[in-house]
Amino acid sequence: MKKIIFAVGVLCSLPVFAQQQETSPEHENQENPENELKEVVIHGNRIRIPFSQAARDIQVVTQEQIKMLPAKSINEVLSYISGVDVRQRGPFGTQTDISIDGGTSEQTILLINGVKMIDAQTAHNMMNIPIPLSAIDHIEVLRGAAARVFGINALTGAINIVTKKERHSSITAIAQAGSSFKQKEEGDGSGIYAGGRAEVTANFGNENQRHLLSLAQTNYNGQRYNSASKNTRLFYNGEIDLDINNKLQAMAGYADSQFGANGFYAAPGDRNSEELVKSSIFSLSSRHQWGDFMISPRISNRYGEDDYRYFKDDLSKGRSIHYTNALMLELNSSLVTNLGTLGFGWESRLETINSSNIGEHKRDNHGAYAEIRSRLGEKIRGTAGVYANYNTDFGWQLYPGLDLAYLINNHWKLSTSIGSGQRIPSFTDLYLDQRPGNIGNASLQPEDAWNYEGNIHYQKENLNLQVGYFYREINDFIDWVREDTSQPYSPVNFGENNTQGVYARIQQNFYLKNNQSLGYRLSYNYLDPSIRSSEGIQSKYVLESLKHQFIAGISYRIDNLSLQVENRWLQRELANAYNVTDIRVNYNWQKLLLFTEVTNLFDAEYTEAGAVPMPTRWFNLGLRYELNKF
Repeated sequence: MKKIIFAVGVLCSLPVFAQQQETSPEHENQENPENELKEVVIHGNRIRIPFSQAARDIQVVTQEQIKMLPAKSINEVLSYISGVDVRQRGPFGTQTDISIDGGTSEQTILLINGVKMIDAQTAHNMMNIPIPLSAIDHIEVLRGAAARVFGINALTGAINIVTKKERHSSITAIAQAGSSFKQKEEGDGSGIYAGGRAEVTANFGNENQRHLLSLAQTNYNGQRYNSASKNTRLFYNGEIDLDINNKLQAMAGYADSQFGANGFYAAPGDRNSEELVKSSIFSLSSRHQWGDFMISPRISNRYGEDDYRYFKDDLSKGRSIHYTNALMLELNSSLVTNLGTLGFGWESRLETINSSNIGEHKRDNHGAYAEIRSRLGEKIRGTAGVYANYNTDFGWQLYPGLDLAYLINNHWKLSTSIGSGQRIPSFTDLYLDQRPGNIGNASLQPEDAWNYEGNIHYQKENLNLQVGYFYREINDFIDWVREDTSQPYSPVNFGENNTQGVYARIQQNFYLKNNQSLGYRLSYNYLDPSIRSSEGIQSKYVLESLKHQFIAGISYRIDNLSLQVENRWLQRELANAYNVTDIRVNYNWQKLLLFTEVTNLFDAEYTEAGAVPMPTRWFNLGLRYELNKF
């Protein structure tokens, strides 16, 4: 094991999006006034930790904040979070790659209520999830290698989407339509590029049970030639309290996406390609408490279908069909002792694939963990643990981790985090055969990483400031490379990929006279990756690697009228910088929220992934109806 170097800094702080005031210890309803923040409990962690006590750098976006953002999808919400890199091939909530702090999309995991959405075929489909915006309670973003917390593939971080669990009944309905008002391209039909979304989320709850049901539909005829998309989302989440110490939980969802894939993978030859992606999730769990001891078993399953049609009008050639399934079994537990809270458990993940150009494969992954959360006096608190992993293809590995925080005084805090992680190659990495296109490499080994991070945080009244530094070492880094454009891309273990970065975040809110408020937030991330590669080798990672990210937001409210402006400036390693400004105006009228949005206000030309130009200036009108407590 490499020598561990402690980096000093704050690991838990109010994030860019967090509000100021803390009240209750749970975050289970939306009854508090807007100027109050109920304490969020971090659900992604096996030992549930109140947000203000977490010893890691965790950012949280709440439902109230999502309502104010100029965002039509979860992908767009994530694009406003510091350190999160959103690379969309298909806009309007279609296909998106998500990564954190300069990593790849395969190195970040997504969870829904703690259930992992890892796609063993490819991370391109990880965001094909059944959650509409109105069903979200909050989103947790954890940065840094976190195998100790989440197991495999949490190499650079994790994103956990937590849905609502209200103890009263409510209905939320959203309808939205928009257009660029640009004429459709020749051969793409007639009229203008336009589309919209509609979603309904109903919650039926009381003191003993909570049931949430959501249905969402988006339809866009595209934003350029062959870019139309249609997405259907259906989701259920339920929780029943059998008594004060025992509860049952169930979750199920279905997502169906169909979209034109012009320029997604093989531009310009894929101009007339199309892709259909379907996925379903199911989870059943329970939670039992006996005094200071808690145990929670869970069984969950994620199934996916991916039908890629290189020629959408001729299915006899250039078609790839993949069927994947992951059955997950977990047993989590914790025990409160005089030394601190102990967490320990086990999980298994059984993966299979049946594919036209990957073949039939299966593998199992088993992991066991132990951790302790404790404090030394009034100043020091932290969590230490280890995760032992066994994969039937790659054998055993051990992943320790340590988080520490030092409370200097009521306003200043220092912390340090050391974590390790592993990324298992996907079935696409290993076995893909698209000759003469991309070709997999069955000899690949897993990526292993160590992440050292530290930051300092200052909080006083309405001001939050955070500055941090991290250094990440990845051994056996996997990248798709080729010698020249006449050769296919193929993945290799490059050796080392070392990345260091600095980040800073500041947020401040002012409450003015006459029912007015004004707030701003700024964040900046600088990434400096160093990768060993041979001269003349073309690397997909280097092409897409993020170097600079600056996000600025300003909000203003007077009575029932509010304004939100968001600006993103990004530069990738081998590409020109681009700047995108979005704006949203909201007006509350009784139970209705009327809103208008303009995204890409200044009509910037830019791409995020592949050869897919992102939408130009887009106008939206919408309304949101909320009926609470009936």
